[in-house]
Amino acid sequence: MTGAAATNERYLAIDVLRGATVALMIVVNMALGEALSFGQMLHSNWDGFTLTDAVFPTFLFVTGASLAFTAERYARGGPGGYFRRIANRSLRIFLCGVFVSNFPFLSIVRGEVAWHSIDTLRIMGVLQRIALTYFLASTLLYFVRWRGALLGAVVLLAIGGGIALGFGDHSLTGSAAARIDTALFGARHLYQLEGAPFDPEGLLGTLPATANVLAGYLAVAFLRHRSAHGGLTGHDLTTMATTGAALVLLALALNPVDPINKKLWTTSYTMLTIGIDVLVLAVLVQVVDRWQATRGTGYFATFGKNALAVYIVADLTMALAWTLPVGHVALFRWVYDHGFAWIGGKWASFAMAIAFAQLCWLFAWLLERKRIYFKL
Repeated sequence: MTGAAATNERYLAIDVLRGATVALMIVVNMALGEALSFGQMLHSNWDGFTLTDAVFPTFLFVTGASLAFTAERYARGGPGGYFRRIANRSLRIFLCGVFVSNFPFLSIVRGEVAWHSIDTLRIMGVLQRIALTYFLASTLLYFVRWRGALLGAVVLLAIGGGIALGFGDHSLTGSAAARIDTALFGARHLYQLEGAPFDPEGLLGTLPATANVLAGYLAVAFLRHRSAHGGLTGHDLTTMATTGAALVLLALALNPVDPINKKLWTTSYTMLTIGIDVLVLAVLVQVVDRWQATRGTGYFATFGKNALAVYIVADLTMALAWTLPVGHVALFRWVYDHGFAWIGGKWASFAMAIAFAQLCWLFAWLLERKRIYFKL
């Protein structure tokens, strides 16, 4: 393992980006469908891009950003200690993901409890993809310098894109992603998307998604390297921002031949999200760390200090709220009808999402105040 920097400088911008991402993940997960939610609060139906489509890859990006600080430290324990740590962490996150993806393991219909069969246990999911991309990126970073990480990201994009083009089409059921997951896991163990077995967090998309993690590592490795060699300058951040903008433009140029698609995690989608994240991080570092404009950043930093724990608790809470009945409707819908529907229109569901995010922030604040930090 060879890091690109020799400085221990931390960047508040990374904590702010991580916290803002978690907050947005919670808000968009509260969406009540097209009729009651703003379009930007929903994923694209297939091709296309919304604000919601930017959230998950940004979380992967900040996962890679954290690796720029931790991977080199882990490597000091030798290969045995390094791989034991990343394997254990990856396994914990993956198993936690399986639990979250299937919670609460039952349905309640007309007062009758029906336990879900293990035959329909969903294997993949958001946390599972985080675990796999973290493991793949961490493994690569043990053996290579930053140039190798850059090459690795390109190779992963090429492999993922090549398999997608060579073994399937661009449709929901005919894509290589759907075929691979169905063959390996079985249709009953996949997420049901529009009535068809298709997992948006399946195996094939994990390859290009790992490039998002590596991009986060590379971005922060660059920041640390420049900080350690003469100090970070405005020119350095302009270089970062220009790189991000160039990736966005390249993704848009590729879109006609390789459509931007979050569910398939296409090459153009990967480039677009990496470009946006690099650009946003450059701006945040300039504003928050160089200009010291930190007012209000503590709110997002609080979210970021227990990012996975807050996300998991939010997900479990929402799953329960959609399962537990109040009369003839789910608790989630009952809260909306009696607490927020009076606002009217799509602002009602947005207000409910913001209110729930505030409750999650309060949970994060209590953990921070008690100095409790969950590390999966």
